[in-house]
Amino acid sequence: MLSRVADALYWMSRYLERAEHTARLLDVFQHTLLDVTLPDDETHWEPLLASTGDLPPFREAFPEGKGREAVHYMAFDPRNHGSILACVASARENARQVREQISSEMWESLNGLYFQLRAADLRRISEDEPHRYYHAVKSGSHLFQGITDATLTHSEGWHFIQVGRYLERAPQTARLLDVQYERLCAAAAGPQEYLEWVALLKSCSGWEAYCKVHSAQITPQRVAGFLVLHPAFPRSIRFCAGSLQSSLRAITAENGAHAAGVDRVIGRLVAALQYAQPEELIAGGLRPYLQSVQQQCFALHDELHKAYIRYSVEEMVL
Repeated sequence: MLSRVADALYWMSRYLERAEHTARLLDVFQHTLLDVTLPDDETHWEPLLASTGDLPPFREAFPEGKGREAVHYMAFDPRNHGSILACVASARENARQVREQISSEMWESLNGLYFQLRAADLRRISEDEPHRYYHAVKSGSHLFQGITDATLTHSEGWHFIQVGRYLERAPQTARLLDVQYERLCAAAAGPQEYLEWVALLKSCSGWEAYCKVHSAQITPQRVAGFLVLHPAFPRSIRFCAGSLQSSLRAITAENGAHAAGVDRVIGRLVAALQYAQPEELIAGGLRPYLQSVQQQCFALHDELHKAYIRYSVEEMVL
């Protein structure tokens, strides 16, 4: 597969996953947390921005900005390349560049989502019906993933799409838990604290799944263990790492190139997650562990691009 094709498929998937994640965060923020706190309470919207890495650029663009500006910045602002609207546009552009490599149904789905969001009345949505906007993004992303699995051959291109999705998802979960965990542990016990733990799980689409494992009883250690180590929950870090390893092995087998750096980084990450226990995460310090996960994901991105995107002719010949 041409490196430009692999790169476009990879980023198409990452951008759409990023848009879905941000839409879910904002939906939970506006439907759960705002029931019990004021919209401009910085203890809630600043961690929201921090969990997506948007806090420093937001502060630069809006020195006096508060909750309303933060939501607009994350959802609609064209100056924010990580906003929902910008990410869907970037996903569509990458798909457009490789239309011959994806199915017509995939293109129709993503193109339709893009024009649906672009045609929306952003002022009315942000003030009156933000849930419908976020729901459209989440449903559009889920639809695209289902169409991809149903219409695209599960060969090299499909695996690059999976790699993009899970390499975006794993550090998202790690960053969200990193930002929220210590703050929630330090909060006073009570109904609001409980709702915020529920909101954290809902931000990963994990509340119902968590209840099936642990019932509705919430403890910090259980939440951390579930989001980091559960082997079958699709947004846990362990599940993402395992899915990454499976697709990377398939790419290596089909491509015929040996990517030692990729194998080393993903192997180390999978092993660390496979044998870890929830109590060990807490005892050893959850924040350093989560930051290590994020760094390993960044390293995997670099090794992946060295091996398959920016490789030299000499390396491929050897």
